[in-house]
This record gives sequence, structure tokens and C-alpha cells, in this order.
Amino acid sequence: MAADAGAGHRLRHSQRMNALLDHIDRNLDQTLELASLAERVHFSPFHFHRVFSAWMGETLGDYLRRRRLDVAALMLAAQPHESTVLQIALAVGFGSSEAFSRAFKLRFGQTPSAWRADSPQRWARELAAARERQTRTHRPPPATLSNPDQWQSNPDQAGSPLAGHHAGSSTTEFAMQVKLTQLPPVRVAYMRHIGPYGPGVSRFWQESFLPWLAGQDLGPATCYGIGHDDPSITEPAKCRYDACVAVPPDFQARSPVGLLNLPGGRYAVAQFRGRVQDFSLAWTELLRDWLPASGLQIDSRPVFEQYLPGAQMDPVSGEFSCELCLPIKAG
Repeated sequence: MAADAGAGHRLRHSQRMNALLDHIDRNLDQTLELASLAERVHFSPFHFHRVFSAWMGETLGDYLRRRRLDVAALMLAAQPHESTVLQIALAVGFGSSEAFSRAFKLRFGQTPSAWRADSPQRWARELAAARERQTRTHRPPPATLSNPDQWQSNPDQAGSPLAGHHAGSSTTEFAMQVKLTQLPPVRVAYMRHIGPYGPGVSRFWQESFLPWLAGQDLGPATCYGIGHDDPSITEPAKCRYDACVAVPPDFQARSPVGLLNLPGGRYAVAQFRGRVQDFSLAWTELLRDWLPASGLQIDSRPVFEQYLPGAQMDPVSGEFSCELCLPIKAG
């Protein structure tokens, strides 16, 4: 009985801390003081500092600095023309471009401007490495859409920073076809996994989220997977992933889940069918190849997988299907 109570306390604690991380991400441009954050999770500032460090493996100050710099690194790469270094610095809570540049170089070994300039070449290297790993499995690349009315990027589009970069990088070319569509906002209940993406996330679905979901009276419901971090920037052990399910407005979140709003809007959507080990290439192709070649811009809404009702894994092949969804700036 005592063990069950202890597990319940740990789950509620995780729920509160995850809600705090969500609050931090939504307010990186604001002054986030320890006392006000501690009050949100009902800890004294003294105890909160210790609890946060024990839970996240880094102090609150280190976490805030890392999140601000990681988000800035993504913005610099994904918005090569729209925002100045100063605008990005202010958007993630730095007071000046000088302070931002010093902190950025300390973390990434490059100035923000050099990081931005090197992004096409860095992404090309990551894509080539992902294709090489996929080639060794002797499987064709996984994601395509066959609907004839889908919008398809032109791989030779003028001005594309990665156009033609993949010639010779793989024995199998990947023709990414993507549909641009409006997705509605949705309220979701989520459980969070912190750690490397890949097999650990699959086990998290099978051992934690799906057993919880089976006990809810939600009927056929759409599920989502939200990867909050880019593992090429954030250390794998600190990457965050949410397994989610759409819930009605009156759904009451109880431990071990929290609630969040997945924003709607314009998304680029590609159909994935493959195995867990194919996910890395599919996302890399979409983010590192299709997106730059499309001439479109990703915005700050979450990148996610959408699992429609009835989606299942083939028990023999291990294959499953979902939609990969990228938030696109309104044009």
C-alpha cells in the first residue's frame, strides 16, 4: 500500500514539474524568476531549487539558459532571412545581442551568425548520415503520399539552400511529397518521456501511455506524439517527448497526465509508414531536405506525429503508420 502511495506521489510530482516546463517554454522571452516559478508548483524557493536540480539533472538557471539557446539555435537555422540576431536574442529572453552571442558561442562553439550560415551544410551532413544509416538496413526510405492533388516541392527550386545536395549520398532517392492543410486546434492529455528518442519512446507508448489510455472512456480518438527538442542540438538524455490523446473540453486531468492545447493552423503533412528505426530518416528528410527546398518557413508551434483512430502496428513486420506534421508560417 505504501509503495502504491509513493508511486502516486511521484506521478503527481512529475505532472506538476512537466506543467512548469511547458510554462517556461511558453514564456522564454519573459523574466523567469525562481520565486515565481516555485510558487507555480507550490514549493518554497529553497526546496524548489533542490527539487528541480534533482529532477532535471541541472539547476534551474542552467536549464533556462540551455532552453533559450537551444530554441535560438532552431530559430537561427529555420528562419534564415526573417529575423535578425538581436530579434532572436530578445525572443528567447536575452537583453542584448552581445550577451546572447557570448552565451551562444560558449554552448555551440560558433557565433549565432556563423551557426546560421553553416546550417545548410550542417543539415546536409545530418541528412547524408541518416541516409547512410538507412542504406545499411537495406530498406527504402519510408514516407510518401500518393494523392494526386497533393502539393509537391520542386527539388531544383531556385534559391533552395539544399537543392541538389543529396546527389550520390544514397543509392535510393527520396521523393518527398507533402500536403499543405489547415489543422484544427485540439485539447490533448499527455504523458511525458524524458530521454533519447527512438526505442525508448516506443517502449514508453507500449508500457506507460497505452495502458493508461485503455482505461479511459474516450472511444476512438486521435493520438499525437510531440518531440519538443531537436536531438542534433539537445543532449539525447534531456530530449522531451509527449504521448498525447485528443480529449473533450470537460476532460479532467488526473495523475499521471497533464493537459495542453495543440494549436491549429497551416501544416505540411506527410504520410509515414515504416518501423521505429525508420523514423529518424523520415523526420530528417522532411526537416533537412523537403523544408529548405520548399521555400516555406517553419514557425514556433510544435512539430508532431498524428495517429488517426484505428492506427495499429503490424505485429509481424513492426510497421505502423502516422502523419508527420510541420507547422508552416502563413504566407
